[in-house]
Amino acid sequence: MSRLTVYRDTDPETPLVRTEDGAAIAAELKKIGVRFERWDLPRPAANASNEEVMATYKPYLDRLMAAQGYGTADVIRITPETPNLPAIRAKFLAEHIHTEDEVRFFVAGEGHFFMHVDGKVYDALCSEGDLISVPANTKHWFDAGERPNVVALRVFTDTTGWTPHYTGDKISDSFPAA
Repeated sequence: MSRLTVYRDTDPETPLVRTEDGAAIAAELKKIGVRFERWDLPRPAANASNEEVMATYKPYLDRLMAAQGYGTADVIRITPETPNLPAIRAKFLAEHIHTEDEVRFFVAGEGHFFMHVDGKVYDALCSEGDLISVPANTKHWFDAGERPNVVALRVFTDTTGWTPHYTGDKISDSFPAA
């Protein structure tokens, strides 16, 4: 189940907002330029290949990509068997920005996108069927937990825009990981 929790960036213990209502999540995130939608779409089989996942969502991706000017998409899988998982997780946990939007559609599993904007931290727990688009240059970090099981579509304008640029801020250490 998707959830949004908003905190002051100085107080990770006291939520200002906490909701599981999709419309409320979308409205709150829209205030900071983040797109959030729940897509009720067909699901591929649990053991579907990356090619089968892409084929299942092709009509929806084509519309999204055409409307937003994105150029390519791929499938990412993060599981406990992912090579170098602790190092990969650590890389995602450090606050950073990208020079283009970070767009994810969750096919399976869940993960937390933490966005640090205007003195607040927005913890968006995204799960199966959720689309999130974090605008370029938004400070954020991501966590799918120590034993992740995530399948997601990533959508790009230019994959070089996805190079993380770390802020050096240790704020992510103050907020609970997944």
